[in-house]
Amino acid sequence: MTSEGSNITAINLRTPVKDDGYRLHQLVAECPPLDPNSIYCNLLQCSHFAETGVAAEIDGDLVGFISGYIPPQQPETVFVWQVAVHEKGRGQGLAKRMLKAIVARDACKDVTHMETTITEDNEASWALFRSFARDMGAELTYHEHFEKDIHFGGKHDSEFLLRIGPFTKPA
Repeated sequence: MTSEGSNITAINLRTPVKDDGYRLHQLVAECPPLDPNSIYCNLLQCSHFAETGVAAEIDGDLVGFISGYIPPQQPETVFVWQVAVHEKGRGQGLAKRMLKAIVARDACKDVTHMETTITEDNEASWALFRSFARDMGAELTYHEHFEKDIHFGGKHDSEFLLRIGPFTKPA
């Protein structure tokens, strides 16, 4: 569905439900180079961590998803685990809209920071989180966190931990 004179598609953002688990598994498979998780893990992302995730639909099709959680030792931080946007949802600022939807949730009422990990060559993710930080008026810092040889046995590129904040949410 598009509005007349616009190429922006109507996208519904909502809290995930466990019935989204298998659909999330399929979405990640269609969004390389994202690392796939088990279907069981996706079910947990859509149930146990639903309040810190967001599902995006176009006409009932799952076209975007962000999974995240609040680390028990860091109640002021939401950690973004994975961002998936299908090609049908791209070019509309969907990923940033989903990030903002998460921090606006009641579950994130005490959240003033966001963290995620990104490989050095993932330009789309770097651009997304830099843009989110600018929009939130927050500083973005990063450092190597999971090293290729030490933590991934040489089988995955190093991951950099990004930290955004502090930020305040609009009233």
